Amino acid sequence: MNEYNEIESFSAEDRMLGMLIYASSFFAPVVAPLLIWLLKREQSPFIDIIGKDYLNFLISYSIWGFIAGILCFVLIGLIILPIISILAFVFTIVGAVKAFNGEFYLPPFSIRFLH
Repeated sequence: MNEYNEIESFSAEDRMLGMLIYASSFFAPVVAPLLIWLLKREQSPFIDIIGKDYLNFLISYSIWGFIAGILCFVLIGLIILPIISILAFVFTIVGAVKAFNGEFYLPPFSIRFLH
Protein backbone atom coordinates (compact mmCIF):
# COMPACT_ATOMS: atom_id res chain seq x y z
CA MET A 1 0.00 0.00 0.00
CA ASN A 2 2.58 2.60 1.08
CA GLU A 3 6.27 2.54 0.25
CA TYR A 4 7.14 2.47 3.97
CA ASN A 5 5.16 -0.63 4.96
CA GLU A 6 8.37 -2.47 5.81
CA ILE A 7 9.04 -0.05 8.69
CA GLU A 8 7.50 -1.67 11.73
CA SER A 9 7.87 0.76 14.60
CA PHE A 10 7.90 4.50 14.84
CA SER A 11 8.98 6.76 17.67
CA ALA A 12 6.45 8.09 20.14
CA GLU A 13 7.13 11.60 18.84
CA ASP A 14 6.35 10.54 15.26
CA ARG A 15 3.13 8.87 16.33
CA MET A 16 2.10 11.91 18.39
CA LEU A 17 2.77 14.30 15.51
CA GLY A 18 0.89 11.98 13.15
CA MET A 19 -2.07 12.10 15.49
CA LEU A 20 -1.77 15.90 15.74
CA ILE A 21 -2.01 16.19 11.96
CA TYR A 22 -5.52 14.79 12.19
CA ALA A 23 -6.50 16.25 15.58
CA SER A 24 -5.40 19.80 14.74
CA SER A 25 -7.64 19.70 11.69
CA PHE A 26 -10.64 20.34 13.94
CA PHE A 27 -9.27 23.81 14.72
CA ALA A 28 -7.31 24.72 11.59
CA PRO A 29 -8.15 22.22 8.83
CA VAL A 30 -5.49 23.36 6.38
CA VAL A 31 -2.83 25.41 8.16
CA ALA A 32 -1.98 23.28 11.21
CA PRO A 33 -1.70 19.86 9.50
CA LEU A 34 0.15 21.38 6.56
CA LEU A 35 2.59 23.12 8.89
CA ILE A 36 3.32 19.93 10.84
CA TRP A 37 3.79 17.96 7.63
CA LEU A 38 6.05 20.56 5.98
CA LEU A 39 8.26 20.91 9.06
CA LYS A 40 8.69 17.20 9.83
CA ARG A 41 8.34 15.33 6.51
CA GLU A 42 12.08 15.32 5.81
CA GLN A 43 12.87 13.90 9.27
CA SER A 44 10.28 11.14 9.41
CA PRO A 45 8.89 8.90 6.67
CA PHE A 46 5.91 8.20 8.92
CA ILE A 47 4.97 11.91 9.14
CA ASP A 48 5.50 12.22 5.39
CA ILE A 49 2.99 9.45 4.59
CA ILE A 50 0.48 10.54 7.26
CA GLY A 51 0.64 14.15 6.00
CA LYS A 52 0.12 13.10 2.39
CA ASP A 53 -2.78 10.84 3.36
CA TYR A 54 -4.39 13.67 5.33
CA LEU A 55 -3.99 16.13 2.47
CA ASN A 56 -5.43 13.59 0.02
CA PHE A 57 -8.36 13.15 2.41
CA LEU A 58 -8.86 16.92 2.78
CA ILE A 59 -8.74 17.60 -0.95
CA SER A 60 -11.02 14.67 -1.77
CA TYR A 61 -13.66 15.52 0.79
CA SER A 62 -13.56 19.17 -0.24
CA ILE A 63 -14.33 18.06 -3.79
CA TRP A 64 -17.12 15.75 -2.58
CA GLY A 65 -18.55 18.58 -0.48
CA PHE A 66 -18.44 20.99 -3.41
CA ILE A 67 -20.24 18.48 -5.64
CA ALA A 68 -22.84 17.86 -2.93
CA GLY A 69 -23.28 21.64 -2.59
CA ILE A 70 -24.01 21.91 -6.29
CA LEU A 71 -26.41 18.96 -6.03
CA CYS A 72 -28.40 20.87 -3.40
CA PHE A 73 -30.06 22.61 -6.35
CA VAL A 74 -31.46 19.21 -7.33
CA LEU A 75 -32.30 18.45 -3.65
CA ILE A 76 -30.21 15.24 -3.51
CA GLY A 77 -27.34 17.31 -2.13
CA LEU A 78 -29.41 18.07 0.96
CA ILE A 79 -29.07 14.40 1.85
CA ILE A 80 -25.50 13.88 0.64
CA LEU A 81 -23.90 16.96 2.25
CA PRO A 82 -24.67 15.98 5.88
CA ILE A 83 -23.50 12.43 5.18
CA ILE A 84 -20.18 13.71 3.82
CA SER A 85 -19.77 15.96 6.86
CA ILE A 86 -20.39 13.10 9.28
CA LEU A 87 -18.03 10.80 7.38
CA ALA A 88 -15.29 13.45 7.38
CA PHE A 89 -15.67 13.92 11.14
CA VAL A 90 -15.60 10.18 11.86
CA PHE A 91 -12.69 9.48 9.49
CA THR A 92 -10.68 12.28 11.07
CA ILE A 93 -11.04 10.66 14.48
CA VAL A 94 -10.22 7.22 13.07
CA GLY A 95 -7.17 8.68 11.30
CA ALA A 96 -5.94 10.26 14.54
CA VAL A 97 -6.29 6.99 16.46
CA LYS A 98 -4.59 4.96 13.73
CA ALA A 99 -1.72 7.47 13.48
CA PHE A 100 -1.26 7.31 17.25
CA ASN A 101 -1.08 3.52 16.96
CA GLY A 102 1.60 3.82 14.30
CA GLU A 103 -0.63 2.77 11.39
CA PHE A 104 -1.14 4.39 8.00
CA TYR A 105 -4.72 5.33 7.09
CA LEU A 106 -6.21 6.75 3.91
CA PRO A 107 -9.93 7.22 4.58
CA PRO A 108 -12.44 5.66 2.20
CA PHE A 109 -13.47 7.71 -0.86
CA SER A 110 -10.14 9.57 -0.78
CA ILE A 111 -8.39 10.12 -4.07
CA ARG A 112 -4.61 9.78 -4.01
CA PHE A 113 -3.41 13.12 -5.39
CA LEU A 114 -0.09 13.08 -3.52
CA HIS A 115 2.06 9.95 -3.51
